[in-house]
Amino acid sequence: MMVLSKCPEDVELCHKFIAPGQKDRLEHMLKNNFLIISYTEAVEILKQASQNFTFTPEWGADLRTEHEKYLVKHCGNIPVFVINYPLTLKPFYMRDNEDGPQHTVAAVDLLVPGVGELFGGGLREERYHFLEERLARYLDLRRFGSVPHGGFGMGFERYLQCILGVDNIKDVIPFPRFPHSCLL
Repeated sequence: MMVLSKCPEDVELCHKFIAPGQKDRLEHMLKNNFLIISYTEAVEILKQASQNFTFTPEWGADLRTEHEKYLVKHCGNIPVFVINYPLTLKPFYMRDNEDGPQHTVAAVDLLVPGVGELFGGGLREERYHFLEERLARYLDLRRFGSVPHGGFGMGFERYLQCILGVDNIKDVIPFPRFPHSCLL
């Protein structure tokens, strides 16, 4: 990992004063192969858990941070790729897996220890007839208007959380955001 090789003093300082004991967690994570499970397998693991969750896991519902962190612990505190999410949870342009009644798309999230989701991605639909059908549904949602909105999915702060072992994402934000700091 480039950060560890190029900035070892900075990482060591953080592990010594801000997040003691996290260096071993990071080394454990990097020494092991990442696991791959389907969204369906993830939900089954969560349903069988003895832990009580604030949000009850069920197929078709989005995974919450509490679910993501549990899955990582359940899998041995190593990074876990969760693949094949329900179509209804992902944007209209994700590639359809054509897998019958479950109707999943070729999407992936990487879950890491101490953070949960580090990043997400997926294949884009290239088949015209699928896009045409989904785009019609999307346009129907906007028939009566919408509000200006946007998003940010880089995951840089979560990446820093992961390698530095910092629990609170607010402690790794290089450009803190606060009310009225981003005028649209």
